[in-house]
Amino acid sequence: MKVRPSTKHHTTRLRHWHTKRDVVQKIAIWLMLIVFFVISTMYGIARWYIWQNQNKPMVVGVTFIPSYARYYDLDPKQTMRALIDELNVKQFRLVSYWDESEPNPGQYDFSELDWQFKYAEDAGAKVSLAIGLRQPRWPECHMPKWAMSQTKEQWQNELKKYMKTVIERYKNSPALESYQLENEYFMTVFGECPDHSRDRLIDEYHFVKQIDPEHPVIISRSNNAVGLPLGQPRPDEFGISIYKRVWDKNITKRYFEYPFPAWFYGFLAGAGKIATGKDMIIHELQAEPWAPTETKTASLAEQNKSLDPKRLRQRFTYGEATGMREMYLWGVEWWYWRKVKFNDPGVWDVAKQEINRIQSQSSQ
Repeated sequence: MKVRPSTKHHTTRLRHWHTKRDVVQKIAIWLMLIVFFVISTMYGIARWYIWQNQNKPMVVGVTFIPSYARYYDLDPKQTMRALIDELNVKQFRLVSYWDESEPNPGQYDFSELDWQFKYAEDAGAKVSLAIGLRQPRWPECHMPKWAMSQTKEQWQNELKKYMKTVIERYKNSPALESYQLENEYFMTVFGECPDHSRDRLIDEYHFVKQIDPEHPVIISRSNNAVGLPLGQPRPDEFGISIYKRVWDKNITKRYFEYPFPAWFYGFLAGAGKIATGKDMIIHELQAEPWAPTETKTASLAEQNKSLDPKRLRQRFTYGEATGMREMYLWGVEWWYWRKVKFNDPGVWDVAKQEINRIQSQSSQ
């Protein structure tokens, strides 16, 4: 009996369909195997890094910026004193904004940074000093107005003069422990900055090491950065920022929680250690709200949607779980503002408990 042409054609099409389906299934299986292998490798590197550092003491510090304390109508000196006396903070990340300390060419005013170093010295605390054009807080690049009209070559030379003055002023302080050079330098999507060229960063790094070869230099990256820091310069340590819960103003108009588990940052630190031989610290761990409006104008209830005492406690635990052994909390001025302006010591008390817990464990 002969097969009708239409039946034969249908059989051929069916055979082709099964063949294509088999190919798609094989590709899907291979993709799943590749994804599984990549994630397993990342997790393995993370566990190795965490295990390697498990017996090293944890160092917990805070970023403190006097101008941000003033933003909250706080007395900066009183705020730093409270951080030392009430929270027993022993590790500070301080800033040296160019526009504040050199308001006019060659006219320096280090009175504010002087008293911060004095407070740290008297308390036996250590300082990681931010230097360079790009430093923490908006607008990120703190260039004085008088330098804004200059060419890149001109303001770059003026910046190096300023950096040299800062380094020579504080390099002999018993409180100084390290420098953090050009905060998240390659993050081009955030901040008002005139230049992100690698050549300038390399030049500044060698410039700092020439003036003060005794103190380590840290170069940081954003938590949104992809890849490993394989290019030059090769600092003494790398830093990374970690933000967990932010307001998404562009797409969802809701709070967005970064889904990365703590071990993901352990992988970044571990992979960086393997590739460069250098360790990584958390130079900025989110410990303040990221609300739809400025924090100062947001209601307490709105602030709590982004960060409340419970989430702050989890943030400390998250930082420890990365395997990195040094972390600087971001937002201490907000903690103190909640405490003194609203009689709401919730986040302040949690910070005190967690800092004391970590310090106690590290001293054992």
